[in-house]
Amino acid sequence: MWKTIRKFGLEYCDLPTMIWNVSSMLRVLNLNIDPGNTKPIPTTYYIITAIVTASYFYVYLVSMVWFVFWRCRETGDLTAGMIVLSLGITSEIGTTKLMFMMIFRNKLREIVELYLECDSHVNPDSRFLHNMMKTLRHVKKRAMIFWLVIIGNGVVYIVKPAIQPGKHLMEDVFTLYGLEPSTEWPNYEITFVLMALGVVQTVYLPANITAFIIIIIGYSEAQMLALSEEVLNIWNDGLHHLNDHVIIDACADSNDQLTSLEEIISANRNNYDRINEFIKIRLREIIKVHMTNINLVQQMEQVLRGAIAVEFGLLIIGLIVELLGGLENTYMEVPFALMQVAMDCLTGQRLMDASIIFEKSVFACKWENFNVENMRTVLLMSLISQKTMKLSAGGVTMLSFSSLMMVIRSIYSAYTALRPTMS
Repeated sequence: MWKTIRKFGLEYCDLPTMIWNVSSMLRVLNLNIDPGNTKPIPTTYYIITAIVTASYFYVYLVSMVWFVFWRCRETGDLTAGMIVLSLGITSEIGTTKLMFMMIFRNKLREIVELYLECDSHVNPDSRFLHNMMKTLRHVKKRAMIFWLVIIGNGVVYIVKPAIQPGKHLMEDVFTLYGLEPSTEWPNYEITFVLMALGVVQTVYLPANITAFIIIIIGYSEAQMLALSEEVLNIWNDGLHHLNDHVIIDACADSNDQLTSLEEIISANRNNYDRINEFIKIRLREIIKVHMTNINLVQQMEQVLRGAIAVEFGLLIIGLIVELLGGLENTYMEVPFALMQVAMDCLTGQRLMDASIIFEKSVFACKWENFNVENMRTVLLMSLISQKTMKLSAGGVTMLSFSSLMMVIRSIYSAYTALRPTMS
């Protein structure tokens, strides 16, 4: 059992293990994204999901609508309405993502299978794998930190009222429909349990779904960075290939290695051709991997763009309402929402950065030493690499640090415009 638990740690950063990590978590939600796992989902998971989901919808949909649009109109407590409305809006993020993943679950399994197939072709003893694993370790660390922050936020949100003196709920101003007064037995106990189950769904869904996105897109990021190293070293690899495997006629009696283009050509024209033949094969391999990653990212972007667009909309509205409700009342909700939009933008930015690094590496690969055929191949690679791989929110805006700043600026502008109306 301990060996199984250790696979969730940073010692295991290979793609199959990381896919198993997130797949194990998502199976609890009755979602199987691992094409290699054909075991049926246990009945216990269906029962748990049904109970938690029913509690969530009763608290953060039915009771939220009743409280905001009917109860607050009777009491006139606008601040309480804003607090509860912000809870309802931000809690819908994970549910929305899950709905999109359920709708496209077959497509997601196909994409995951293609990623695993791509990973299976990597040489286990290569420099490419070594460089890729260094990046994948950072990718898994990124996913783990996000998961711990989101889940930790939910744990603190549930535990905080339990350790305070007296009877407190997660939000004392929030009264559930049909459970008034909320401080008397058994209404208090029922309300607390229902709210806790609702919080569990609210944090568990985005924590694991976003972790899956981080890992999948992070793998393409790792491959692009590893490809950049391969492109930069392709000429030197050709020289090493020549020195290690080819007997040079002109230097058969010498221990000197050929290190420059002039020495190679002057020694034997065939040596130059042999190097270019090696480079030709390597360039074809690099192009194949590059095009595979472009295709995989495009497929993932098509599946996720709608979910991310809805998520951005809910986050922006939710954060505005949270600010209007007062930071002193919503200080635990704001990090939960901001962390999600920030991580999506970080994932998109890292993918863009890796694509730009690859583009620069193609230009710096010493292509001037290649023959005409390989130069043409490099030119083709350069043209393809100029189309940076990106993730988008509904095709409207690219996920990047610029988008994050734009979102924060829009939220603050809306808040400053609406704040006087609250007074």
